[in-house]
Amino acid sequence: MDNLYVIKIGGNVIDNSENLHFFLNDFASLDGYKILIHGGGKLATDLSHTLGIEPRLVDGRRITDIETLRVVTMVYAGLINKNIVAQLQRYGNNAIGLTGADANLIKASKRPVKEVDYGYVGDLNKASVASDKLEQLLQSGLVPVFSAITHDGEGQLLNTNADTIASAIAVAMSSSFKVSLVYCFEKKGVLRDVNDNESIIREIGSSEFEQLKSDNVIAGGMLPKLHNAFQAIQNGVSDVYIGKSDELPFLKEHLFGTRLFA
Repeated sequence: MDNLYVIKIGGNVIDNSENLHFFLNDFASLDGYKILIHGGGKLATDLSHTLGIEPRLVDGRRITDIETLRVVTMVYAGLINKNIVAQLQRYGNNAIGLTGADANLIKASKRPVKEVDYGYVGDLNKASVASDKLEQLLQSGLVPVFSAITHDGEGQLLNTNADTIASAIAVAMSSSFKVSLVYCFEKKGVLRDVNDNESIIREIGSSEFEQLKSDNVIAGGMLPKLHNAFQAIQNGVSDVYIGKSDELPFLKEHLFGTRLFA
């Protein structure tokens, strides 16, 4: 099986043009098949304020009403996505910018209303990603770059969590490729001591994960990240890396951040 990197970058990279420049240069230098997924950073929030639209969050999650959906579509699928694609072309990667609606690559369902109405937010399942079409793009020499916008198949665009998109793509492609799922965020990896940025745990297997949870070493916001990561591994992804974007070149030597495995 050929190797495939599925890499997600967050707002801490996108919000800083210099960080983004260095990251994309490093990403472009990775050999082989690769897919990039990005969120929107604070640009969508800034534009919302400019347009007089007050962003609403519940437990850190954005409420996407129709006006907010228009903003995030403009920012994620337009400004940010095309800027990333243009930069990757500059570095010699023949990138193609995509939403889930393009070629019907990622179809989501609108999140049902329970305690909170999140509005036009998409949820994914195992059948959401058209892996055959995505594989055709890869085999043709293109580098897919996905924004965090999907669709429901009925003409409605949906705002969808970029971490979730990355995991869904990685799982869907694991039947045809040896997939490494890579999450780039602000820390160097999973830390044994949250106050010590050098206390990186280099490798965590599923059994060690359970022990680290019991010892309360892994808690708070890192816990759901790792639960999702191990769920991806249980569904066919070879391994998951979590680390800082400016250390991406170390991925070639398997020294990037923390590696999670079965």
